Amino acid sequence: MTDSNKPLEGRLALVTGASRGIGAAIAEAFGRAGAHVILVARTAAGLEEVEERIHQAGGSATIAPLDLLDGDSIGKLAAAIEDRWGQLDLLVLNAAMLGSLTPVEHIEAKEFSRLLSLNVGSSQALIAAFDRLLRRSDRAEVIGVTSSVGRTPRAFWGAYGASKAALETLLGSYAEETSHAGRLRVHIVDPGATRTRMRALAFPGEEPETLKGPEVVGSAVLDLVTGDGPTGQRVRVEG
Repeated sequence: MTDSNKPLEGRLALVTGASRGIGAAIAEAFGRAGAHVILVARTAAGLEEVEERIHQAGGSATIAPLDLLDGDSIGKLAAAIEDRWGQLDLLVLNAAMLGSLTPVEHIEAKEFSRLLSLNVGSSQALIAAFDRLLRRSDRAEVIGVTSSVGRTPRAFWGAYGASKAALETLLGSYAEETSHAGRLRVHIVDPGATRTRMRALAFPGEEPETLKGPEVVGSAVLDLVTGDGPTGQRVRVEG
């Protein structure tokens, strides 16, 4: 019987962009709930801090510092996880870059390509690499972090908004493709206005104290993956 205080006991989770902000908050929520969390981001120092907080809270984690745009890194990570654990239960697609907020005609091609590669391409690559391991779970959860600008265009947010619109379409398709088995659910999560570094870059004049903390989003995502909602649903986290 599952411990009600540890609803993810015995589960394996992988969280990208886990060194700070929303990714770290989701990872810590999962760790407190009993999951072993694989923490993925480029900066080892940030991951080590999150790992330590998970351990202090009585959880367990493994850090995996890597650049999601670095060639075969995702495939190598999937192979290593398969060798050690054999399957994956939760996959959180959170890593993203904001890019420059600029008129569409001024979007710089090289930056736009990198933004799409990270915000959309790496998510597809992660799904492709881990699909087999997710299907081995008796209840797999895929969580993609989106933004309101993915559905409601906003001036100067064309590049970032386009990437999130594409991510939502990608995840919606994956939800449809896997719905027949009934063992894998896809969740599209819009965290809303949250106190993060990315938010501060986008809204430099905003008072951080007026925003909810990332831990609110972490708790909401935990409730989502332990609940009974349908696959493919889009959820906005209100503060």
